[in-house]
Amino acid sequence: MDNWDEIRTAFQVARLGTVSGAAEVLGVHHATVIRHIDALEGRLGVKLFQRHARGYTATEAGQDLLRVAQTTDEQFSQLVGRIKGQGEGVSGELVVTSLVSLAPMVAPILQSFQALYPDVVIRYLTGERVFRLEYGEAHVAIRAGNAPEQPDNVVQPFFRQRVGMFAARKYIDTYGMPKGEDDLPNHRFVAHDRKDSRAPYNTWLRSKVPEEAIKFRSGDPWAMELAVRAGSGIGFLPIVLGRENPDLVEIIPSREDWSGPLWLVTHVDLHRTTKVQAFLTHLKTEAKSWDI
Repeated sequence: MDNWDEIRTAFQVARLGTVSGAAEVLGVHHATVIRHIDALEGRLGVKLFQRHARGYTATEAGQDLLRVAQTTDEQFSQLVGRIKGQGEGVSGELVVTSLVSLAPMVAPILQSFQALYPDVVIRYLTGERVFRLEYGEAHVAIRAGNAPEQPDNVVQPFFRQRVGMFAARKYIDTYGMPKGEDDLPNHRFVAHDRKDSRAPYNTWLRSKVPEEAIKFRSGDPWAMELAVRAGSGIGFLPIVLGRENPDLVEIIPSREDWSGPLWLVTHVDLHRTTKVQAFLTHLKTEAKSWDI
């Protein structure tokens, strides 16, 4: 096939289902989209789409093209991500991803790195979705849980994130201080909305208190932290955050089995680039000051 523009156009039509949508994404006139589709169908001798009032629906042949084009599109995205990360200088885009709960600790390090290298543009992606390094979605990932096993990734142990059990002073004023682990079922808690959350401290908590004691539930770590600070209940926070807040009280001593490992993950193609190595060195150095 010697006309990739037509294939790219067909891919966008199959993906979006309309000529207008594909034209907007591609930045071309809708007549160009129709011309590309007609030319490609003529060249292949098959119908790729069923036309109807609501738009275009891919035929079986169109679905085949969509699958192949999707793979090609992902490979090009991977290539672009790698190219952006290459070069001898420390400049351009640096994409870092982590759990949102780490943002209060990671954001200052990103700022200090940018102070050293002002030509770097930081993109910091947080969330529970695993961003795919092999597709160039990030240069450096900080991941929790078991060591990542994706091929072609360089995985380094970072540290064990220690967490503690905290409550706001206003909670203590209202409900009192627990008299130890045996008294925890008599108190109110903030915890993850998912019972099957694999965080070690969540597993421990649900083994110690009844479900009805968990009065505030959320899937967002930031929302849970705000709930603890507001006095909604007792909850878990990273030690480095909880102990620096004078309005919070540590309920019982932190346990080792509440902590979990964090890993630094990079793609093998970008791991040795100047920019990635500079950031990894800076991150490790700055993280030594964390009370973890």
